[in-house]
Amino acid sequence: MQRLTPDWPAPLAVRALSTTRDGGLSTGPYASLNLGDHVGDDPRAVQRNRALLRARAGLPVAPIWLHQVHGCTVRELPCATGEAHAADASVAFGPGAVCAVLTADCLPILLCDEAGSVVAAAHAGWRGLAAGVIEATVRRMERPAEQLLAWLGPAIGPEHFEVGDEVRATFRAASGAEALEAFRPSGAGRWLADLGMLARQRLAALGVRQVSGGDHCTFAEADRFFSYRRDGVSGRMASLIWLEPCPLPDTRTGLAA
Repeated sequence: MQRLTPDWPAPLAVRALSTTRDGGLSTGPYASLNLGDHVGDDPRAVQRNRALLRARAGLPVAPIWLHQVHGCTVRELPCATGEAHAADASVAFGPGAVCAVLTADCLPILLCDEAGSVVAAAHAGWRGLAAGVIEATVRRMERPAEQLLAWLGPAIGPEHFEVGDEVRATFRAASGAEALEAFRPSGAGRWLADLGMLARQRLAALGVRQVSGGDHCTFAEADRFFSYRRDGVSGRMASLIWLEPCPLPDTRTGLAA
């Protein structure tokens, strides 16, 4: 199973990854590691793919999969399983829970604090960004923004994400003229939008300065990533983050055991 591992200065207790489309059992437009159970794939294949992910990535527990609705609700984990959790972000304040979001062009954002005491994952398409999913997630983490780190996972790049006037107007109304820097004209009433830039603007406005990632375009890298915009019918990748228990110090030496 191929995966992306964030290149960021996160503390040792923080574990994070983003999957690619490689290494699963699904077929057709979902080939092969589709982790979304809402896109028309064989449910048995999705469950096997999720089991493969847990085993190969060494997840401590199964992720809590959210029912993502392009909003800004944040769920604190762990929470009860066996029910739909309508939310677009999750946060965990200790080991024993895996935060996860599914994407296929929208921007996954993973966050942690410098002390390794809290982690979060957010699903940020343009609607979620405009609605304030980043702000809601940072607020729910309950740490000073300057102590947070963020990593931007694979998403549709600025050369391929075409939107209409209404999207540009929404961000201008929400964020002011600065947001217009993330839009380039591509035709009458059409714009190429930079999701990564919009996210970085929001993070900077909050005071989050340590931002990494944003290097992969799902639309352009067809052999590595699913893309709904490119293919119409497609699977979903997952971006996950969790905390490992900190090793206890050896009282004889003062070092971690």
